[in-house]
Amino acid sequence: MKPLTVIGFLGSTLDAAKFGPSRWMKWRPTVALTMHEDLRVDRFVLIHGTAHRRLAEYVSQDIADVSPETTVERHVIDFSDAWDFEEVYGKLLDFTRTLPLDPEAEDVLVHITTGTHVAQICLFLLTEAHYLPGRLLQTQPTRRADGTAPGSWSVIDLDLSRYDSIATRFAADRREGTSFLKSGIETRNPAFNAMIDEIEQVASRTRAPILLMGPTGAGKSQLARRIHDLKKVKRQVGGPFVEVNCATLRGDGAMSALFGHRKGAFTGAAADRPGLLRSADGGMLFLDEIGELGLDEQAMILRAIEDRRFLPMGADAEVVSDFQLIAGTNRDLGRCVAEGTFREDLYARLNLWTFALPGLAARREDIAPNLDYELDRHAEREGMRVSFNKEARARFLDFATSPRASWNGNFRDLAASVTRMATFAPKGRIDVATVDGEVARLQRLWSGAGERSDGLEAILSARQLAEIDPFDRVQLAYVARVCRESPSLSEAGRRLFAASRERRASTNDADRLRKYLTRFGLEFTALR
Repeated sequence: MKPLTVIGFLGSTLDAAKFGPSRWMKWRPTVALTMHEDLRVDRFVLIHGTAHRRLAEYVSQDIADVSPETTVERHVIDFSDAWDFEEVYGKLLDFTRTLPLDPEAEDVLVHITTGTHVAQICLFLLTEAHYLPGRLLQTQPTRRADGTAPGSWSVIDLDLSRYDSIATRFAADRREGTSFLKSGIETRNPAFNAMIDEIEQVASRTRAPILLMGPTGAGKSQLARRIHDLKKVKRQVGGPFVEVNCATLRGDGAMSALFGHRKGAFTGAAADRPGLLRSADGGMLFLDEIGELGLDEQAMILRAIEDRRFLPMGADAEVVSDFQLIAGTNRDLGRCVAEGTFREDLYARLNLWTFALPGLAARREDIAPNLDYELDRHAEREGMRVSFNKEARARFLDFATSPRASWNGNFRDLAASVTRMATFAPKGRIDVATVDGEVARLQRLWSGAGERSDGLEAILSARQLAEIDPFDRVQLAYVARVCRESPSLSEAGRRLFAASRERRASTNDADRLRKYLTRFGLEFTALR
């Protein structure tokens, strides 16, 4: 067994007793700790003030009498006001930083029965923060049959995962939190569920900025709002949720909308405007499509994140706003930094907690539970429950989960599709004919979208697109779409080279696809 070190305060009242045999009949916590047969104390770090030096010597002598193997180290710490939390914590923190302790070579118990309530609280906090690398020790009075009073002792381990009932409650609370973030949808995609677990932990433990990446319609806005609602339920935030699509902000209007202005700051500024950052004070600000902001706005956003203050347009004095930022984007901000359209320092600040939300085509196993969710939302909006008949539901899911469904608009496409089918459903039941009509409508919609845009604008700069021949562009657009729909680089390679791979003795489709993407400066993870 490792040697045991106990750290505790001298109890100026509890440890005091008249000299004589009768003192052994009184429960004195510090002395009693060394009287237990099942608790061998090798080193006792005893903290006391100058005024109690004599009592400390007296108690140390009694410990030597009942436990000769215990070495008592007396440390004097004087407080101007023993009930001043700031002073007590500060001096104890300084003390713990200089106290020689080796948790690898000794066990440490922190005695919190003696000392003022403020001192006990400070010892608890220092132990919880691991400045004191040990466990908490509590004692209480009891008597032996021989009349002596060693009391009883118990150890509190601050690792709550060791307590079954508490761990069970924590696990249930965490499951409830992740379900809340998913709007109660029983999603089945393992990667998405693992990401939501991480987001729940981050959202519950930090106020640092969070960056949500993903294609339009992947659910960034809804997830940001659920993060705010979860923190509000846990009383971690009390202010509002303020959302703005940065793609709608331009010029002076962007500065005014974000940071506010004073009356007369520019033509048309007829009254003061607080601005969205000020409105989010105490709450959460969601800047969707943050990559669309200009460099000047980005600089002021960075200052507002780091210093909680900014200067409204036309103002002489800065204002303060304490908010948590969630940023959303469908752009590759790393590429934007390289192209000079996004500030590197802001990207570094946002990139601490980055989560890439996959599109619906990459989560086809989640289409069925999201289909039920959209039906529930329609019932809440319209006040009428609509459902599928069995054959129609199977028909729609067969199409929705197949490669024929590209889901260009992601969950927005799914929500719109459910709304249309529910509207056309005869007598509140979606039948096969309704599904067939909707499938044809979706295919026409996606075909038209493909003619208007091949999606390369979201992953390549205007200069890069101008340098690509039309023939190569058509090929690259198809490759990019397959990559977005495939769960891995290898799977995308198998789909793209299905015919040629049959004629080769050895295949490495992933490497072949990786080299093709490299020609255009692209990576599979960026496309996903």
